[in-house]
Amino acid sequence: MTSADGGMAAAATTSLPERSEEGRNYDYRYAWIRDQCYAGQAMAAAGQHALLDEAVRFVGARLHEDGPKLQPAYTVDGGAVPDQRTLELPGYPGGFDRTGNHVNRQFQLDAFGEALLLFAAAARQGGLDREGLRAAEIAVAAIAARWSEPDAGIWELDNRAWTHSRLICAAGLQRIADVAPDAARRRERIELADAILTHTTTHAMHRGGHWQRAPDDPGLDAALLLPPVRGLLPADDPRTRATLRAYTENLTHEHYAYRFRHDERPLAEAEGAFLLCGFMTSLAEHHQGREVEAWFERNRHACGAAGLYSEEYDIAQRQLRGNLPQAFVHALLLETVAALAHDPPA
Repeated sequence: MTSADGGMAAAATTSLPERSEEGRNYDYRYAWIRDQCYAGQAMAAAGQHALLDEAVRFVGARLHEDGPKLQPAYTVDGGAVPDQRTLELPGYPGGFDRTGNHVNRQFQLDAFGEALLLFAAAARQGGLDREGLRAAEIAVAAIAARWSEPDAGIWELDNRAWTHSRLICAAGLQRIADVAPDAARRRERIELADAILTHTTTHAMHRGGHWQRAPDDPGLDAALLLPPVRGLLPADDPRTRATLRAYTENLTHEHYAYRFRHDERPLAEAEGAFLLCGFMTSLAEHHQGREVEAWFERNRHACGAAGLYSEEYDIAQRQLRGNLPQAFVHALLLETVAALAHDPPA
């Protein structure tokens, strides 16, 4: 699902509903910056450097063109995502036909942090050229200018100071500092990462000792498992352990994982299990040095007959939900496989 320009479609389909008759139909035939970065990092972990280079080239080009106004998603050839609209077609049963995506009107801060993590992964493989280094500088400057702004976050919701967005930016700054061209820029990146982490710790720590979704939202979120895996905090940091413990106790069921709690309904009634989150949990447990076979295998088996994954999995009806194949699920699956193969639990 990758174009000649390196842009990877998030999915090959549009309008396959997440929930029948609920209007949750989306067009995912575009290249999300975040997904592109997930795929590139998975390729780095697996040693597939050609695909890593394509991800770096595509994301870097978008930063050179748009700088701090980087869009969350583009067409696969780097163009603008069209406005969302419905068509005069019935669509898939339980849904309706939709093209375009409202993501073109959003600001997603975490895209800059993910870009830095991608560039740092490429640099560790010796694959970050001058254009890539300059794109990293642009991303660093964008975080410095915009990290205190509310954003739509990883789940593309209302604008808030989402904790994950800030923590993943801090993680990206730390990792790209390791390949800074000089001591002054390394220090600048580390200081900015420390400032973001300190501010977020002050404003977005739950009284239970774990990260909460936002300063004004005390809930848990699967995305909060990822920044420590990316190197922001060590596995034995109390915030890391408390967040993972609280998440698995409250937002998982039989090793299926959910993004966050929508309301008081049982988790499986609000939405399907998020397979991306299942692999995030696998990586987080592996980061703790624990056996992750149950987490990994339960989510690995939640695929169709062709071995492809959608975004969600209905655990009651044992059915895939939403568009497919969903690229970021496959990316985290591959990264988890690579992590388990290279560093099996003790």
